[in-house]
Amino acid sequence: MSAPDRNQGSAWVPFAYGFRPFFLLAGVYAVVSLVAWLWLWRTGSVPLQPLPPQYWHGHEMLFGFIGAAIAGFLLTAVPSWTGSRGFAGPRLVLLVLLWLAGRLVFFLGGVLPVPLLAIVELAFIPGLALLLAPSLLRSANRNWPMLVVLGAFWAADVVFIYGLASDDPMLSRIALRAALDLVLVLITIIGGRIVPAFTGNALRAAGADVALRSSKLVERLVIGLMLAYGVSDIVAGDNRVTAVVAALAAAVQLWRLSGWQGWRTGSQPIVWVLHVAYAWLPVGLALRAAWLFGGFGWAVHWQHAVMTRASLGHTGRPLQVPASIAAAYALLAASVLVRVFGPQVLPLDYAKVVLLAGVLWSVAFVVYLAVYTPILLRPRVDGKPG
Repeated sequence: MSAPDRNQGSAWVPFAYGFRPFFLLAGVYAVVSLVAWLWLWRTGSVPLQPLPPQYWHGHEMLFGFIGAAIAGFLLTAVPSWTGSRGFAGPRLVLLVLLWLAGRLVFFLGGVLPVPLLAIVELAFIPGLALLLAPSLLRSANRNWPMLVVLGAFWAADVVFIYGLASDDPMLSRIALRAALDLVLVLITIIGGRIVPAFTGNALRAAGADVALRSSKLVERLVIGLMLAYGVSDIVAGDNRVTAVVAALAAAVQLWRLSGWQGWRTGSQPIVWVLHVAYAWLPVGLALRAAWLFGGFGWAVHWQHAVMTRASLGHTGRPLQVPASIAAAYALLAASVLVRVFGPQVLPLDYAKVVLLAGVLWSVAFVVYLAVYTPILLRPRVDGKPG
């Protein structure tokens, strides 16, 4: 047995690269926070008085689950973008502890003083930015605006907590909307780079002709429309202006996505899942527009319409997924379908629809964790660092 093989069997390297702890934590928290929310919802508990209980759920999905996923992505992407050394060791451990501390204080939000909750919760994103900024600014990398997005995301968290402290649920609601809109912009920008790139690489590897449609005009237009949607969502709120912008953004997003030819990747789950996931962005925008235009009942849950490739590629493993992960992708898609459309189309009461969607979501991430926890914790199979 070679030395790398022995290391793989005996060593654990959860802090050898930025994606490892945060992709693992995102998967764990996807289950933990969802189960906790179902329990809170069923028991009528109010964890962040005076805010409605669903605000805790919204906050933890955005700043907990998605926050961990964003951190894992950026801590892995920035070294690739800038040619700098990857983030590992004590700095990464400290950042993980800051994220965990934030989740702990929000679980204890009902008994902790708001100033303490704010100090602990608001430390994570500045810590992440401090790690990323030197590489992005030193190399004058074109991706430095990611720091601005992180700053805006952090500001939304500040406003949310201020709404909690000042007994202003509307302000906290606006903060959650703003954070979600920022995530959608981030998905639009990053998705526009990685989805067509991964699709093209996969088609070339399969010996297929690659002629993906792209346009600088469409790229600029779709980002501009998403920014306009975010501004309208916050400033104008639920009115016809927001509906028009959402409809336009949905149409351009769908046109953009069609040019990436996801239907040609049906035999490669690790690629087609990117297209399915991205498709929920135009679907969610279209549902928002439908709800605002006509009050259609089937569109009322539009907000619910809105990590495995790096885990394989950055651990030296083939970019292939087992059948269980393909099944997890399907379960996750089913959970979104049930949550968005179930209240209108399933012969179940609302509480059972929510429970069913939560079970599907949780099982999907349990499968993800069963497969990827060993990959994320063990050394690269090729013996390289990282």
